[in-house]
Amino acid sequence: MRPTHLLLPTLLGLTQAYTPLSTTLLKSLPAPSDTDYHPTTGTLLSPLLIPRVPGTPGQQTAQHHFASFFRTHLPQWELSWQNSSATTPATGDRRLPFANMILRRDPPWTKGRPGTVGYLTLVAHYDSKIEPEGFVGATDSAAPCAVLMDVARGVEGFLARMWAKVGGEEMKGLVGQGVQILLLDGEEAFVRWTETDSLYGSRALAEEWENTTHPARSTFKNPLQQISLFVLLDLLGAADPEVPSYFQGTHWAYKRMAALEGRLRQMGLLESKPSGGQFLHESGKMSTQFSGGGFVGDDHVPFMMRGAPVLHLIPSPFPKVWHTMDDDAEHLDVPTIKDWARIVTAFTLEWMDVQNTEPKGEGQS
Repeated sequence: MRPTHLLLPTLLGLTQAYTPLSTTLLKSLPAPSDTDYHPTTGTLLSPLLIPRVPGTPGQQTAQHHFASFFRTHLPQWELSWQNSSATTPATGDRRLPFANMILRRDPPWTKGRPGTVGYLTLVAHYDSKIEPEGFVGATDSAAPCAVLMDVARGVEGFLARMWAKVGGEEMKGLVGQGVQILLLDGEEAFVRWTETDSLYGSRALAEEWENTTHPARSTFKNPLQQISLFVLLDLLGAADPEVPSYFQGTHWAYKRMAALEGRLRQMGLLESKPSGGQFLHESGKMSTQFSGGGFVGDDHVPFMMRGAPVLHLIPSPFPKVWHTMDDDAEHLDVPTIKDWARIVTAFTLEWMDVQNTEPKGEGQS
């Protein structure tokens, strides 16, 4: 990814009516574990702390790690791949394979009805940069991928319980809201970041989804329109991140996530102590402060340019280790990674409105 300055397309301000999570529910969130995030032995993170360049064994190792985790621990999630290939400035006429993993958890009453589910879409890229040789990309983006695996596991029980309570024959004609995780390939440039030497996987997926038409009576015309919010995690895992609100059209969602972070910190449920008080520190940003159209070039761009609303969770400034050999296991801050997992889990559950089917508890009237 790189800083970019472009005029953004107009994004409609979205509204989402959901019930804030109670203090009781926040306290009941699964606690992220050191056994998952230890840099050398962590079951989620450590297998990803290797070079993961497309077309190499490291790419396949990462893919097997994701697939094995979901098939073993979360078989309720539908797993599919979107494959493409492309030449690169580094490989000449030789085409490299790019494979995006798509993981979906749909309400049970929507099964067999394509185009009826809107998706909160959580995204990270899993490839690593080809240079410098041996580059691991711990924040870029092994740690975000591990976080999303943890989030999927953390929300599963709540979603299953909620859908069991509201399901039945009477729900079969209704539109559903689900969760979709995209683990994208080929984000990094091979020689120099340009519109054609970058975002290989996300460009292929966004184009395919735009051109895939659902049956005529479907709620959504194509898979691209099913994205209710595109939440992209990148460069996360270093200590003391400062994550701005990049887009006025989704500032309301940023504020909801920031409010959850604040509540979790006040309750003592987060471990890190950022110097600015919070990772998400721009809740008070005014509409006039979004002028100028500057943003960071990243995997959201092909989707945003086709109309998807984007919440970009990337620090500014970038971590000091960005695109250096120091972006490795030793420079990760495990408490920060665990806190991101808890924040994104809470945001996902609030977005999915699980509180409506949970018992009322402390902090909710």
